[in-house]
Amino acid sequence: MPAKPPTAASHADATAGPGAGVATAEAPEFTLVNQFLIAMPAMTDERFSGTVIYLCEHNSRGALGIVINRATDLTLQNLFERVDLKLEIAPRSEQPVLFGGPVQVERGFVLHDQPEAGYSSTLTLTDGLALTTSKDVLEAVADGGGPQRMLVTLGYSGWGPGQLEEEIGCNAWLTVAADRDVLFEVPLLERFDAALGLLGISSAMLSADAGHA
Repeated sequence: MPAKPPTAASHADATAGPGAGVATAEAPEFTLVNQFLIAMPAMTDERFSGTVIYLCEHNSRGALGIVINRATDLTLQNLFERVDLKLEIAPRSEQPVLFGGPVQVERGFVLHDQPEAGYSSTLTLTDGLALTTSKDVLEAVADGGGPQRMLVTLGYSGWGPGQLEEEIGCNAWLTVAADRDVLFEVPLLERFDAALGLLGISSAMLSADAGHA
């Protein structure tokens, strides 16, 4: 029996950002970087119910991820107006800004391809992806350039040391290797089922007693 029910993945230091607090020694034996976390019925925090999270960092100091299937009430055009940029590129102007997680919800995070672009505050991830927090990536998009594919979120999801492992052990999450098409091409409301499909299962097959992959 788990010591406590799974809770929100939101207990990381609110002052931290991408790359902050990352161990620079040897990599951990167990890492879920570049995997999806798929919320299970055992997830008791409603902020994460039905979510899929792309995991950007995972080491002995904790983990950091971005929710990829929950929209805020903002579009990219709204966000660009807030930072004094003009976006007239359709259909990007109507692309939703996502809820990335409950940590630093006032801060923008851009998960994108083209990590070689050289933005001023970028965490290079695996599989040709990067996470950027500096305004210059948005400036590049406003000028008609920037990443070909990207997700823009407000906030991120964070875990302290051992917390994510405990939540997985409590059946709060399924895990599966991330798929680029699910990240960028699958419509927002279909990403949960698409992520489950990577495991060969459907949402109708889930139960609160299911284990993790």
